[in-house]
Amino acid sequence: MKIGIIGAGQIGGTLIRQYTRAGHNVKMTNSSGIEKLQSLVSETGAVATTLNEVVNDVDVIVVSIPMIAILDLPRNLFKNISTNTVIIDTCNYYPIRDGKIKDLEAGMPESIWVSNQLQQPVIKVYNSIFSGSLVSSDLPKGTASRIALPISGDDKQAKELVSTLVNDSGFDSLDCGSLQDSWRQQPGSPVYCTDLTLSQLKKSIGKARKELLAERRELGLKYILTHDPEQWRDNVEYNRKIYESDLDS
Repeated sequence: MKIGIIGAGQIGGTLIRQYTRAGHNVKMTNSSGIEKLQSLVSETGAVATTLNEVVNDVDVIVVSIPMIAILDLPRNLFKNISTNTVIIDTCNYYPIRDGKIKDLEAGMPESIWVSNQLQQPVIKVYNSIFSGSLVSSDLPKGTASRIALPISGDDKQAKELVSTLVNDSGFDSLDCGSLQDSWRQQPGSPVYCTDLTLSQLKKSIGKARKELLAERRELGLKYILTHDPEQWRDNVEYNRKIYESDLDS
């Protein structure tokens, strides 16, 4: 598969490594200059290129940047992409970083907002896992303890393709419905960064409560900001405590 990745941070960089390892052809770009991607080029064989080129002639585009940076992307960036190209949105909204975005504060699902800004349909996935888990917790298909990731979007065929990529990353996946339903995997949801297996995810995704998302998001963020970010397993355990009543073991 030919994949273009916008953003080579913790999530984007990990996906570049996982996708190239799985045999996909990957090109990538970032906001700080492609010359800073040379070590990743040497490590993975992925191609560093410009923003305009990274979306050209690819099957999948991954957008993995801070939510606020979506507004910095050129409005016509995706104008000429194929109608068959699938866009993956891995973004999460954190007001402390992104500032307050009116539509999101009013309850619009984050990926609906992203889709509106990009003027393209998107598939939401990879937003609900810490980068540490994404790097270190991949397991072969069929492993009982394999972590599962929720996928939301309005195109069934696109979600099936994305499910294949999630499997290539070393994780199971669960179709969690339409993009309008994607709030169920946002920060503050019981499936957000709690490293659930497929059976646990199936039981817990329906227990998300939209009115509690913001409060629980801020609880989780406060813990992360006051603890060692390298101890991501502690962050997972803390999130599990926040959502304990909504998780199925």
